[in-house]
Amino acid sequence: METKTAGKTTLSPEVIHSIVKMTTLNTEGVHSFAKIPIAIDSIFKPRSADGIKLEIADGVVYMDLFINLKNSFNVREVSRNIQALISREVFETVGFEVGVVNIHIEDIIF
Repeated sequence: METKTAGKTTLSPEVIHSIVKMTTLNTEGVHSFAKIPIAIDSIFKPRSADGIKLEIADGVVYMDLFINLKNSFNVREVSRNIQALISREVFETVGFEVGVVNIHIEDIIF
């Protein structure tokens, strides 16, 4: 009997973007995303308006998150929670390793 290949699966970067967004916003202590600051060298590069900058290379995801925190939360603890949760969710959902999750705290919301 002949075995047929099922085909291939492609993954839109928006899928990872959605996972990162929902995981971050559901992390205790996170208030919202901040806008990504504009740097002179990045004016002509595409950028996300919602505080998430993703790069995917060879099945590894690299990201910068620009977020606002709620007051009365430990910045280091919230940042580490975000990094751990995102790494786990991205790997378990789409099978990609997470290389870096850089957290940029832009404001504390009182």
